[in-house]
Amino acid sequence: MLLGNHGQSRREPAGLQRPRPGALLYRPSVTGSALVRLATFNVLHGRRILDDGRPSPTAPGTATVQPLVDAVASLGADVLALQELDRFQERSGHVDQARAIAAASGAADWRYASAFHARAVPGRSWVRDRSEPGLRVYGPPGSGHDGEVPSHGVALLSRLPVLSWRARRFTAPPVALPLRVAGRRGLTVIRDHPRAALAAVLEGPRGPFTAVALHLSFVPGWNVRQLLAVRRWIADLPRPHVLLGDFNLVGAIPAATLGAAELLSPSRYSAPRPAASRPRPGWRDPARVPTFPSHRPVVQLDHVLATGLGPHRTESAWAPRTPISDHRPLVVELPL
Repeated sequence: MLLGNHGQSRREPAGLQRPRPGALLYRPSVTGSALVRLATFNVLHGRRILDDGRPSPTAPGTATVQPLVDAVASLGADVLALQELDRFQERSGHVDQARAIAAASGAADWRYASAFHARAVPGRSWVRDRSEPGLRVYGPPGSGHDGEVPSHGVALLSRLPVLSWRARRFTAPPVALPLRVAGRRGLTVIRDHPRAALAAVLEGPRGPFTAVALHLSFVPGWNVRQLLAVRRWIADLPRPHVLLGDFNLVGAIPAATLGAAELLSPSRYSAPRPAASRPRPGWRDPARVPTFPSHRPVVQLDHVLATGLGPHRTESAWAPRTPISDHRPLVVELPL
């Protein structure tokens, strides 16, 4: 879908000031290039998590969006990818979570893509609404669909100017898997859902680049297929490319997967940058930090991967603890 525009975790670096809503974070790097702060966060629809990793009980009718808004605002991101967002779900207070976060953060532009339209029902997981197609894109007034059917999906928010948007949906895999679920003992057999991805061409301080928010399947192999499909899907968009999301792939696997694909089928650079900032080939993983589970992170499921960057090192990457979600957010600053 094309959309026109109009372990241990590292601590946040000392001395960094959080910007006021709507203010760009740009700060100079040691090489003099402007840095853009990017973040990805699987927010678990804003669910609070106790110190021992269990979800905090929420009485019916008492859910509020404020803990989610506060947790996201604390990241101070210029470009923010969010996964597992609710839109008009009873369990999260009938709120359009992406819109609430965008309003509080002062995002210049944003979009939310529904992976599926359904109501979250205790004891029944999801009750689908067959009247709505799988993919709808919502945003500021006049920029997308404005229906109120409950849904679940991903969002991409930017304080940078957005030149164009693109969205797509991935079908659900045909198998179910036993998984650990926050608040349940042992393993629970779960059938995966469709997934959505959002791409935006942004105007960075050094020129256009492409950011992608994605949430991949938890089914092994299926998530790799989706990752490679995203690479092909954005091949014609301006580089650098930055992928942000919950990949459900651990450690170095995502970067190695994309790197192997690049060797077998090199992508052409679009809108090349000046020779002084000539991009390095291949995909880089600038933030190797455990993100899951949030109360005691031991593996990295959430990633920021980049290709087409110049010869600059990553200066800051961290995964702070917040009061919400079973994932930690991943924050990185890159010269874009």
